[in-house]
Amino acid sequence: MIRHDALDRLPVRHAVPELLTALAERGTAVLSAPPGTGKTTLVPLALAGLIGDGPRRRVLVAEPRRMAARAAARRMAWLLGEEVGGTVGFSVRGERRAGPATRVEVVTTGILLQRLQRDPELAGVDVMLLDECHERHLDADTAMAFLVDVRAALRPELKLIAASATSDAAAWADLLTVLDGSGPAPVVRSKGEGHGCRVLFTEPPPGVRPAHGTWVDPALLRHVAATVRLAMERHEGDVLCFLPGTGEIARTAGMLAGVDAEVLQLHGRAPAAVQDAVLRGAEPGGRRRVVLATSVAESSLTVPGVRIVVDSGLAREPRMDHARGLGSLATVTVSEATATQRLGRAGREAFGFVYRCWAEAADGGRPRFPSPEIKVADLADFALRVSCWGDPTAEGLALLDPPPAGAMAAARAVLGSIGAVDGDGRATERGVRMSRLGLHPRLGRALLDGASEVGVRRAAEVVALIGDEPPRDYGDDLAGAWRAARQGSDGYGARWRTEARRLERSAAEALGGDGRAGTGGRGGDGGAGEGGGDDAVAGLVTALAFPERVARAREQGGYLMVSGSGARLADGSRLRSSPWLAVAVADRTARDATARVRLAAVVDEAVACRAAGHLRSGGEEVRWEDGDVVARSVDRLGAVELTVRPLGSGAVPDLVREALLDGLRREGLGLLRWRREAEELRARLAFLHRELGEPWPDVSEGALVDRADEWLEPELSRAARRAGLGRIDAGECLRRLLPWASGEAVRLDELAPERIEVPSGSRIRVEYGGGRPVLAVKLQEMFGLAETPRVAGVPVLVHLLSPAGRPAAVTADLASFWRDGYRAVRAELRGRYPKHPWPEDPSAAVPTRHTSARLRGER
Repeated sequence: MIRHDALDRLPVRHAVPELLTALAERGTAVLSAPPGTGKTTLVPLALAGLIGDGPRRRVLVAEPRRMAARAAARRMAWLLGEEVGGTVGFSVRGERRAGPATRVEVVTTGILLQRLQRDPELAGVDVMLLDECHERHLDADTAMAFLVDVRAALRPELKLIAASATSDAAAWADLLTVLDGSGPAPVVRSKGEGHGCRVLFTEPPPGVRPAHGTWVDPALLRHVAATVRLAMERHEGDVLCFLPGTGEIARTAGMLAGVDAEVLQLHGRAPAAVQDAVLRGAEPGGRRRVVLATSVAESSLTVPGVRIVVDSGLAREPRMDHARGLGSLATVTVSEATATQRLGRAGREAFGFVYRCWAEAADGGRPRFPSPEIKVADLADFALRVSCWGDPTAEGLALLDPPPAGAMAAARAVLGSIGAVDGDGRATERGVRMSRLGLHPRLGRALLDGASEVGVRRAAEVVALIGDEPPRDYGDDLAGAWRAARQGSDGYGARWRTEARRLERSAAEALGGDGRAGTGGRGGDGGAGEGGGDDAVAGLVTALAFPERVARAREQGGYLMVSGSGARLADGSRLRSSPWLAVAVADRTARDATARVRLAAVVDEAVACRAAGHLRSGGEEVRWEDGDVVARSVDRLGAVELTVRPLGSGAVPDLVREALLDGLRREGLGLLRWRREAEELRARLAFLHRELGEPWPDVSEGALVDRADEWLEPELSRAARRAGLGRIDAGECLRRLLPWASGEAVRLDELAPERIEVPSGSRIRVEYGGGRPVLAVKLQEMFGLAETPRVAGVPVLVHLLSPAGRPAAVTADLASFWRDGYRAVRAELRGRYPKHPWPEDPSAAVPTRHTSARLRGER
């Protein structure tokens, strides 16, 4: 029996007629409805004609999470007075409850993508609703782009709805431009009629440090736990507390020990039975509940009994180091949209209270929306999907945000290395098989290639293990974790066995029955195959999945991955004595110099080279290292050097020359032999280039290295090591850059003379090393000179010295100095040097290098 009373309480019912009209007239629509209005549960039933007067249709609803898909299906079945699996069903990875009579099927976006690639027309589906589009998950964005293509090319009659709980509806409307050219899709808005809630801010104590990587300050978790206790004292009802991850959930649960309530942990890895129990609500008369949840509880489902929401203000987002092939999770401040989603959990059944564990003054500094996953995630799976779809670059797809070029290039490189795409980026037959496994391409490669080596069953078991990281208490040894999962009776073990069986069936189907599915999990020739132990099997399959993460032990400790990243094991790990590892799970935060190994298996060099063979290279390597040329023959696996042999004098001359040039770039031209004359010539040329420009050459460090062919040959090509550079006379070589061809070279001494003759007859050296040429000369030698000397038209800076050669005055205008500055200098120097002439009018005096007595004697 349909529960009309419950349906009538859902505010979205008022928007259904407008939505049905929009679909009938335009074929697409954007449904914008606040959390808790019923867009996930009432709308699909109305679209299917199961309630109301609409025509009977088959509706497919896509949810971003398995938990939400199951919960939505169960809620709709309950509203119809049925059990799930009849009129309303669901399909998630490893579980399907739907049949011929199913009119509304709820699937995850991952399942939807697999169906689209098997059957792009979605035969039998009349209406497609993508829920929670605002969360910007990569699978959802991809599915929407494919569906737009399907409507344009194959199924123009397919009705398509984008459902969002936030205010970004206009962007989706533009994306879903109607096929008839009438512009963006119509936007249907539903107002919330919830019970309302009050928002309170609880500022953390001073000194709480910002989160980084996956680390969250324990002081903040204590503040969150204290806020939960405070809220329970003040208000009735259950508490839903949002935390960024399972680790924070477990620690906060420990801090709530002794609270008068049942503390439950809700996250994507919780067993389905636990998730369902949380979503069913407490038994009548039962204890209060505190549900500690990750972002899985933000949308698409209602946790019954909740009147209080405590929001830590943090969430986890994926990050990808594309250069090293390392993914990680980053703890970030939640966006305004996410905070609004969380707030909406409080007022669904009665007036609620929301405690935000941050200062009210900091509330306005949050980003409006969460980061689109396409901007920050590993794109290998996306790149394979779009290649199989026929658009390897994704340039023709209807995406709100295009994939970053660098991330796509890295993804295509990965796909090429495992044979999933060809040189043009188009999917190979092998790539198509991988895409249908419901796995990341790396894991697909490990499953298909590993099956032929170790048998389908064991390959599937290892892939299931590394595809869904086991609990930390299983340890970091993959083979040991595999044994624990086989023997374990915990929730993870049950989920792992289900996924392993699914992968075994998928691999056997993809291999056409040639994967030894019936060999008891064994196959291949020795090693990790026939009779191979757990360590060998786990190592081979992991190395096939992550060849860039194969790592060799370093002499100084730790490991070096083939990708070039350093890695370290936890203290006490039994893997620490292993010379080679295949790393399944590792992360590296912005503050860490090396990656932390979370899960790895032992391998040997042969397996490492086999799995990462596409990264193997060899040959002569000549480079500048530790201040000299190092020449050697190297066989390497990515960044790992397998064997090294010194070359000595047998190195390729061109490589030696490039290494020497690199040394000059890194350490400077001081590696050459610079006499004083050479340094002075370089300073003179620099002055002329600065003042006159061409044809006088640029003699800066960078310019000289770039023009090495013009002035350092043939001496550079004759050198073999650092010592050879030191024998090159830089001055002699530098003269090759003088403008001989134009004839200007002969004017060097005219334009920038080494010395200038002063009135006394002395020839004084000019220093060109500064911003202006400097002439340092005794003051008396300049008597009688009215104008400042010039070089290349530039007045020199005259440093006037005392008879003892000490600075007395500096001027670039002698006439002005004789007129205004000389009198003060004369008064000071007369007392110190009375034997020297100090005439009152220096401009008319006789210049001299001598004392007054000697000057009289000469006369």
